Amino acid sequence: MSATEPENITEPVLHKPSIAVYPGTFDPITNGHIDIIKRALRLFDQVIIAIAINPQKAPLFSLEERISMIRRCFGNANDRIQVDCTSGLIVDYAVEQGACTIIRGLRAVSDFDYEFQLALMNRKLQRKVETLFLMTGLRWIYISSSIIKDAAKHNGDVSGLVPAHVQEALREKYRQMQAGR
Repeated sequence: MSATEPENITEPVLHKPSIAVYPGTFDPITNGHIDIIKRALRLFDQVIIAIAINPQKAPLFSLEERISMIRRCFGNANDRIQVDCTSGLIVDYAVEQGACTIIRGLRAVSDFDYEFQLALMNRKLQRKVETLFLMTGLRWIYISSSIIKDAAKHNGDVSGLVPAHVQEALREKYRQMQAGR
């Protein structure tokens, strides 16, 4: 189909559960991530939190630790939330999972440029998967996993920015790292 041809909008809508994929490294999960996931659950029957494995990044937490921290955040919604990991293209993973949408959180205009390029490439690769941008809640707009880790590494107070169990995991991880010097 060329860019000028209209899509066939007369195809019947399949009445199956709607699934969205929310990818990220979640190293660690923050209250901003949780806000996006809770809002996505209002739009979709199921949200798959896909921990992206990127060999170019050196995460602070192991994959198992990140999965555990994420699952603890959603005790009462575990039937609607799946936590998984992937190392390939997110759009291919979404198709494999039967997802119709990739969720991306935006904090600032600076996020949009990069995310827009990714969305266009994903659309080129797989036209049946949409990208949905959700603006982060105003109270979380300035936080990222990297900023949280940096503050926690220097004994900064990150309470209220991450769940309590994540804050404790950060304290313990940095305590172990300092003891191992």
